Amino acid sequence: MSTTLDVTPIPAFDDNYIWLLSTPNGDAAVVDPGDAQPVNTYLKSHGLTLKQILITHHHYDHTGGIEALTADWQCEVIAPENPSIAAVSKRVTEGDEVTVLGQLFDVLEVPGHTLDHIAYYRDDILFCGDTLFAGGCGRVFEGTHPQMRQSLAKLRALPTNTRVFCAHEYTLSNLRFALAADPNNAELKARFDRCESLRAANQPTVPSTLAEEQATNPFLRWDAQSLINDLSAQQTLIGEDGDGVFQTLREWKDRF
Repeated sequence: MSTTLDVTPIPAFDDNYIWLLSTPNGDAAVVDPGDAQPVNTYLKSHGLTLKQILITHHHYDHTGGIEALTADWQCEVIAPENPSIAAVSKRVTEGDEVTVLGQLFDVLEVPGHTLDHIAYYRDDILFCGDTLFAGGCGRVFEGTHPQMRQSLAKLRALPTNTRVFCAHEYTLSNLRFALAADPNNAELKARFDRCESLRAANQPTVPSTLAEEQATNPFLRWDAQSLINDLSAQQTLIGEDGDGVFQTLREWKDRF
């Protein structure tokens, strides 16, 4: 089997991206198919055969298409250790490897947004669901703020050329908040202008790279002194340790 993988975004709902992986021989896999219809439309129009589904967490906008897709394609479903996700062929956890269209991906546990959240990583590809976004991160629904920061720290430590395939087009909203939190970041201002131009042309702002996120995403910059100084000047800082800075940012973003 070819080792070449193309990765294509399939828009779903208002702002979701279902990521489709494909090989030159026509095999395909999808990540977090919340809706089967746009996936089937893409597969059929491009002559592809769905072999696998990868799930990052149990939220319905990531899992809602599983039943219809498995009925149509009899494909393998790989998902985290959560029994609420039905029709799963293989449940995986931290340290597992999964073969996706002939290529090995590492499974990383990244709880915080949900307790079952995992990510899939190989070489320069990261499918991170709702944990790390372009310019932001997911809400802390089921975990704790320290847990979420530790998960983001795990992703931040990956190689800087890693492409970040997140599951939502939240980038402009995230970057508007980032500019409020980190107003003196010149790279962030330039990134906002680039992303605004992309969205004006109806183009995705993702994937980003981990290098971009490290430089401009405040949720990966809990130890950046310039950001800590700005938060302290605004008298909003819960604490200057990493967990305190992260919680300050996440709770502010929840209200933003």
